[in-house]
Amino acid sequence: MAHVVIFTRRDQGVLPSIELLEHRVTTLPGTAAAVAHAPDADLTIVDGAVELAAAKAICRLLDGDSTPVLLVLSEGGFTAVTADWGVDDIVLDSAGPAELEARIRLASSRRHKAGPIVTSGLSIDEASYQAKVDGKPIDLTYKEFELLRFLASHPARVFTREQLLSEVWGYDYFGGTRTVDVHVRRLRAKLGDLESVIGTVRGVGYRFELVDE
Repeated sequence: MAHVVIFTRRDQGVLPSIELLEHRVTTLPGTAAAVAHAPDADLTIVDGAVELAAAKAICRLLDGDSTPVLLVLSEGGFTAVTADWGVDDIVLDSAGPAELEARIRLASSRRHKAGPIVTSGLSIDEASYQAKVDGKPIDLTYKEFELLRFLASHPARVFTREQLLSEVWGYDYFGGTRTVDVHVRRLRAKLGDLESVIGTVRGVGYRFELVDE
């Protein structure tokens, strides 16, 4: 199951067939402010079936992000799209569930083919679920790895405990925010001399700090 974020200026009807699929969907307004505060996702869908100019602006804001972008168009919108929009794929707003599922699966899988995250003496390889400090593997649980990977994927960005619970543990997790503090403490212990890469922002939450080499 993928987490799909949809940017649209419509109240409903962007992709009716997505309701028949078992993906977690977050719908946000098609604005620059919404893009800036959007949660981490496996795939971003931009609604261009009604307002092409607004959709193009959103696509350009998203260009350069590691998350694949799927653009929704009406039949007449295809001639307007060019390479400088920065999208990974396009789909008709009338696409059926089978086609949409295939496009979501193929597009979101590209994200996980990215190379290892290497920064501050730390390397994180998503393919092997292995983290290393100065080339030496560290023994992390699945959630510890996911928390480290998520923070390192967004260096210097501050996340509240609630945001980390949502992104790493999922919306269906019923535990409290104390879980985040416990995992951060364990992560820091395992990172040793690099424990400072997980910084605390007092009264807010945590962020990944870039440490001078």
